[in-house]
Amino acid sequence: QVQLVESGGGLVQAGASLRVSCVASGPQFNRLALGWFRQAPGKEREFVAAISRSGGSTGYGDSVRGRFTISRDNDKKSVYLQMNRLKPEDTAVYYCAANPTILSVGYLDSSEKYNTWGRGTQVTVSS
Repeated sequence: QVQLVESGGGLVQAGASLRVSCVASGPQFNRLALGWFRQAPGKEREFVAAISRSGGSTGYGDSVRGRFTISRDNDKKSVYLQMNRLKPEDTAVYYCAANPTILSVGYLDSSEKYNTWGRGTQVTVSS
């Protein structure tokens, strides 16, 4: 059974950068596609980014494309989200999630596609 634990959130000013991480426990990490989602108070959970098993394919939500970068290190069983040029509207709890079956990141942009979730890490961007 895979478990995911996020870390690296915090309070930053607009325009700053921050990297959040997610470490997995359990077998076969390299057989998992991974995604990042976020949820702000009073809003629905929003797709941020996804990455394929090998890391060779990535996808992004419209609101973060060009500013955020997802990556993974299968040896460390970790997935990362590098966030640059942060804006106050990026403030949210950020969650990582895993999918064991879907190969194409094009199908990983909705939360229903994931069966394992971390507890999240808070990112707050001040103006």
